[in-house]
Amino acid sequence: MALWRTNGYANTTVADICRAAGVSKALFYFYFPRKEDVLFDVGVLSTQAAQRTAHELLAKPYEVSAVIEAALATLERSMARNPRELIVETILEGYRHEHRILAGEQPVDPGLGMFTELFETAQRDGKLAAHVDVRHLTQLAGTLVSEGARHWAAGTFEDRSFTDVVGDDIAAVIAGYSN
Repeated sequence: MALWRTNGYANTTVADICRAAGVSKALFYFYFPRKEDVLFDVGVLSTQAAQRTAHELLAKPYEVSAVIEAALATLERSMARNPRELIVETILEGYRHEHRILAGEQPVDPGLGMFTELFETAQRDGKLAAHVDVRHLTQLAGTLVSEGARHWAAGTFEDRSFTDVVGDDIAAVIAGYSN
């Protein structure tokens, strides 16, 4: 990440990464087929941090909107530490990863949904209507998060935060489902 922050994503090679990490290219390629896979894994780590935030809040009385806001704020703090170009590249790599899943080249990882646990728990607790398709809601929320991150990185939110914009978007989808 430090190399990408300093040199930019496009200008950082696998050789640069290996040199900085003190590993051989063979070891790098044992774990990662391409440098883009490292970037995808970094994005997954940010998503997992947001999931942990949600998980911790679900251990006590909660409101769905407050958990969404806290998870999004965790993700926004992670994004703010990186150049916006890197955020866009991470989102694009996520889309390429999804394409590989749809093409059958990679298995589906059900644990990547940032709000899966929240929506399942909320439905069990009666905070989300029983007729709501939680799996689809999770996919929609994930799309709003990734598109929101891309637009945030492009600077299109002006003075509004990623958390506010995407939180409002997800709340609108939930409200629509509830009606």
